[in-house]
Amino acid sequence: MKNPRALAVQIGFMLLPIAISLAVAAALVISVGRDPLEVVDALWKGAFKDSRKLGGVFNFWIPLTLVSIGLVVTFRAGLWNIGVEGQMMMGALFASWGAQFILMDESLSPLLNVILIALAALGGMFWAFVVGLLKIRLGVNEIFGGVALNALVNVISIYLISGPWQPRIGGSAQGTEPFPTASLLPEFSSTFPVNLFMIALVIAAFLIVLVLLNATRWGLNLKAVGANMRSALLLGVATERTSMSAFLVCGALAGIAGSYRVLFTFDNLRPLASGGIGFLGLLVVLLLSIRLLWVPLIAFAFAAILTGSTRLQIVVKLDASLAGVLQGMLVLFVILFHGVQEVFFPGTLADEDDTSDPSPMHQGGEFRAQRKSLPHGDGADLEGVR
Repeated sequence: MKNPRALAVQIGFMLLPIAISLAVAAALVISVGRDPLEVVDALWKGAFKDSRKLGGVFNFWIPLTLVSIGLVVTFRAGLWNIGVEGQMMMGALFASWGAQFILMDESLSPLLNVILIALAALGGMFWAFVVGLLKIRLGVNEIFGGVALNALVNVISIYLISGPWQPRIGGSAQGTEPFPTASLLPEFSSTFPVNLFMIALVIAAFLIVLVLLNATRWGLNLKAVGANMRSALLLGVATERTSMSAFLVCGALAGIAGSYRVLFTFDNLRPLASGGIGFLGLLVVLLLSIRLLWVPLIAFAFAAILTGSTRLQIVVKLDASLAGVLQGMLVLFVILFHGVQEVFFPGTLADEDDTSDPSPMHQGGEFRAQRKSLPHGDGADLEGVR
């Protein structure tokens, strides 16, 4: 247990970035001649004015939370899964294929929904597997591999939309035709347009991953690999298999998030259907120092800010991008203050046994380099546990 001084410093370093970000945002609003309280009121009403607005928040929260949960897994293994945006899009592509070509009666719609979500998970896993394969077998950094695959899947989606899957009225890069009703995820009601099954799925995924990370050998292996790959390999951890499993879990959750975008939010496939949610998930996880427990709450706050920001342009005559500025500053100041705390107050950092996870920045080198750096004989002895 921390002493009172250490606890006070830790709480202070959590609250200061939030206070400074709000102060800077307020200064920006004042500089353009607007009242900050008016902005707060517009954001609140844009997100919580009625049940329909709240439903919009949940519709953004669902994919954002799924992606953030998956990213916690890869970050714990010391991996920067920048390709999560592309994994969302590949999940959307797989779900879109199923929605168009797996035809079922409307009475079997629940079964078809499950099939399409499973297809989306497979699509996300496939794209994550490619990133992992490039990383593990060919030594391609997951950041570069992920960025390249993000661009590639976007090109593929545009080709499909304007080519084989183009609407009957003619070629268009705007989107496919609306999917059959049986394939779409149903909304709870017209006043609360949210799919309850996906909310339940998000909660289940959160609880399952929470248990896996903190109460299983797999979770311990992930943390060992993320903290120091060479040491983990010397201890007999199957580092390559463990890291690939992290990619696959994240890819599956990202793919499911992508399916929600095309089967509920849009009802068809559109270019860039992921909407930058994968990159926003990276901000959420960095903001939390990779703590899974707070992911649903912080993701909900981000979703509320982004949903409410649509009202800024109408009511306050401010661009909705102000919400993005606030979020960016918040993440920037949190990372900055974490660095200050690490340098000047190292004894006040989170305990090793809490829910925080190792940063990918502290991961020890590439897979092949780690094996080659082992003393002669160790690599041969551990070759079987890869």
